[in-house]
Amino acid sequence: MKILIINGPNLNMLGIREPDIYGKNTYDDLCALIRAHAAEKGIDAELYQSNHEGDLVDKIQSAYGNIDGIVINPGAYTHTSVAILDALKAVAIPAVEVHISDVDSREEFRQISYVRLACIATISGHGFDGYLEAVDLLSERHES
Repeated sequence: MKILIINGPNLNMLGIREPDIYGKNTYDDLCALIRAHAAEKGIDAELYQSNHEGDLVDKIQSAYGNIDGIVINPGAYTHTSVAILDALKAVAIPAVEVHISDVDSREEFRQISYVRLACIATISGHGFDGYLEAVDLLSERHES
């Protein structure tokens, strides 16, 4: 099984950006955690991060026919990007939306997710573990 893990804007700044909300671990720590978990499960995991909406759309489109599942944390684009929503709908690959913080308990605008409309599940507020839960969910779905 091949899973694409996509991270949007500012996630490359983990460990620096608002550590009281996102923790002190870095983006490299997150990538290492995901890679180790995927390897343990025999899953081929590709990780991608961009601060640019069009790059994220291009990456989603390139997954068509090549990837079995997508884990996506679109960052701020969660609340604004119809383009990312449309890309996920176009490729029709099972996707799970992930957020490190509990977006539903934060500012009102963060409670709106366009991306969620194209996802089979949303995992929010579980920190880095949310990514592992998303990988497991896609793996279990793929096996059944």
